[in-house]
Amino acid sequence: MLGGTFDPVHHGHLRMALELRDRLGFAQVRLVPCALPVHRESPGCSAEQRLAMVQLAAEEEVDLLIDDRELRSNRPSYSYDTLSSLRAELGDEVSLTMVIGTDSLRSLDSWYRWQELLGLCHILVIARPGWHLEPEHPVARWLLPYQAESVDQLHATPCGSVLLLTLAGLEISASEIRRQIGIGHSPRYLLPDSVWNHIRQQQLYRKVESKPNPELPTADSITEK
Repeated sequence: MLGGTFDPVHHGHLRMALELRDRLGFAQVRLVPCALPVHRESPGCSAEQRLAMVQLAAEEEVDLLIDDRELRSNRPSYSYDTLSSLRAELGDEVSLTMVIGTDSLRSLDSWYRWQELLGLCHILVIARPGWHLEPEHPVARWLLPYQAESVDQLHATPCGSVLLLTLAGLEISASEIRRQIGIGHSPRYLLPDSVWNHIRQQQLYRKVESKPNPELPTADSITEK
């Protein structure tokens, strides 16, 4: 499970998903757009718009599944609830792994029912070269007994382990893409053409004109920032 706001989805997200599938031998990777984020500011466009972009981006990859369960819930998007729903659907014996970044790991102790997550899944942390978690950090002390030595441990058991993995990754920022679009620049080659075409067609992420003509409302004036 690879969750996120995907605001917008870009090649960095997609490349990571494919590397997880191919390098680690996962049968499938679920992209789960967050509907109502709890730990960050509101996304630049609606959950439905972000879901549509993820669906366009992954439509040719059969092993990348788009999971919209968080959009079908009227609650804030808590990973514990999403994982509980997935576990109930998949059964108790299937290996289930949640993928997070190091920033999320640092703040894990602020998540809803965070100490119960390993009862539902494994946690795979994607780290950058040279990254470390301070030994005195509450999360560092908590995860010590659960650290896995290899991905084989994730495949062999349904849940309960934490594995840190370094991936090269593509240094692409969704916030920078939004900024480029907002100032009228093209983000092409940072995200799939299908997503960029959708953004242009729907006029997403464009800034509202400072002095719109009230008699001639434009698409920009009613599009979310």
